[in-house]
Amino acid sequence: MSVKECEHHKDKRRKIFRRIFSGILIFLFIVLLTILIIWLILRPSKPSFILQDVTVYAFNATVPNFLTSNFQVTISSRNPNDNIGVYYDRLDTYVSYRNQQVTYRTSIPPSYQGHKEVDVWSPFVYGTNVPVAPYNYVGLSQDQSNGNVLVLIKIDGRVRWKVGTFVSGRYHLYVRCPAYISFGPRSTGISVGENAIKYQLVQRCAVSV
Repeated sequence: MSVKECEHHKDKRRKIFRRIFSGILIFLFIVLLTILIIWLILRPSKPSFILQDVTVYAFNATVPNFLTSNFQVTISSRNPNDNIGVYYDRLDTYVSYRNQQVTYRTSIPPSYQGHKEVDVWSPFVYGTNVPVAPYNYVGLSQDQSNGNVLVLIKIDGRVRWKVGTFVSGRYHLYVRCPAYISFGPRSTGISVGENAIKYQLVQRCAVSV
């Protein structure tokens, strides 16, 4: 075989490889473009959360700069989408006071939420002798004396969207639910057991994804 014939075969193989590679790129581009168009048409809406009630079993700040608390919170989540499901891969619930976490994290089991479905969770969140920043402890003592304490019920997690057979990557989910806990003669809670007070709130939560 002459040198010219060898170079001709090499050029032919290069052209075939280029065509195959170009075909693969075009196919992947069409697939990604189709997914993007479907995604933009459906435009998934983030779930809505409502804090229905909070039951306080303990809330003691008698030891300086330490807080012991025990809550049971009832939170409902609704998927507002007609054609998109939501996978809750991880949901951690905890309570904060003035931007400081004052309970441990409680995990809610992973679940799938179909179109327009509503889920209700009632996890316990608690903390025993959790250190509180001195300036927050002073504020907490003042709030308790005034008979009204504002805490935030927080949920941090990861979600995925399901469109038909397509499942998206994971997105961070942040839920913030304000809860006013009243004490003494100003209390709006209902006694539901020994040292347990239940507060009916029905408070809409802020949600970001």
